[in-house]
Amino acid sequence: MGLFDKIRNEFIDIIEWVDNSNDTIVWKFPRYQNEIKMGAKLTVRESQIAVFMNEGKIADVFQPGMYTLETQNMPVLSTLKGWKFGFNSPFKADIFFISTKQFIQQKWGTKNPITLNDTRFGFIELRAFGSYAFRVTDGGKFIKEISGTNENFSTEEVAEQLRSLIVTKFTDAVGEGNIPVEKFAANMEELSKLGQEKLNVDFNDYGLTITKFLVENVSMPEELKKEIFNYSRLNTIDMNKLAQFNTANAIKDAANNEGLGGAGVGMGVGMGMGNMMSNVMSNMNQGLNSQNNNGLNTPPPLVQFHVVVNGAQAGPFNMQQLQKMATSGTLVRASQVWKAGMANWMAAESQPELASLFMNVPPPIG
Repeated sequence: MGLFDKIRNEFIDIIEWVDNSNDTIVWKFPRYQNEIKMGAKLTVRESQIAVFMNEGKIADVFQPGMYTLETQNMPVLSTLKGWKFGFNSPFKADIFFISTKQFIQQKWGTKNPITLNDTRFGFIELRAFGSYAFRVTDGGKFIKEISGTNENFSTEEVAEQLRSLIVTKFTDAVGEGNIPVEKFAANMEELSKLGQEKLNVDFNDYGLTITKFLVENVSMPEELKKEIFNYSRLNTIDMNKLAQFNTANAIKDAANNEGLGGAGVGMGVGMGMGNMMSNVMSNMNQGLNSQNNNGLNTPPPLVQFHVVVNGAQAGPFNMQQLQKMATSGTLVRASQVWKAGMANWMAAESQPELASLFMNVPPPIG
């Protein structure tokens, strides 16, 4: 190296960062023991800030623009250096450029299932993943809390440090969002908004802001999906139609098990199902008679029971129908029955209205 080159490299008089990457957040200006010349030109481009540090302490922060470095525009560094009356000699300082652009398409996900306590389904395990975008809003905080004195700091390093925080805050957001678990798929936007709000409470402490947070998928075990599906159906299904459907299935099962008395059972259940329409019509006629009499002389409601037949709910049946079912063996003393006003299903023999049905029924052949 010639004498001219040595003199030229002895002092730094141009300070800038031309960023050719898409993932670099912090880049340290390579001083290599050279001193910065007082009066040097500092260029801070759009979506950048420059942070000067002295012996590990943050000094002055420069926003986008062009600067001639003098004691007047470096008040903190001048104080740290003790330049009370101005100083024109070269000086040493660490200079970090920080990108403040928005970093998009950052991925997040739950490495392990997150556990939630649902009032209806108990403890459930969920997995979720999505994407987010962020930017540095306070360069001083970010260097102090996250990057430290690393000469080069990328988005991947941010993701590694903050991934667990993202999952924790998302879990909190789900727990406090009061969104039923069966409606997660239809409320991705609301979950995303809750997650972003939760995350920014803590991310601001690191000099970061989450500009976008998206929940793209929430998955759960297949067993839970089936349970939620059945629960949703019960909330919306017409119970009378469900009873008819179960009765039809019971008849089909009975027909397939003739060796176990299925034919008789099928006939009994079929009889009950066939009488359902007559029950409906009877109730309609009672309603019409009541209206015609202006609400007077309304006949008392019929006593009707639902019966469990072949594991399926059937009915309701009136006393005449129940008598025939008892005679055919479809209704026995241990059959589970239920009527309006009962808290639970109970054995038929425990109901006073049904006890008389079994008096004339012969006992099983021993």
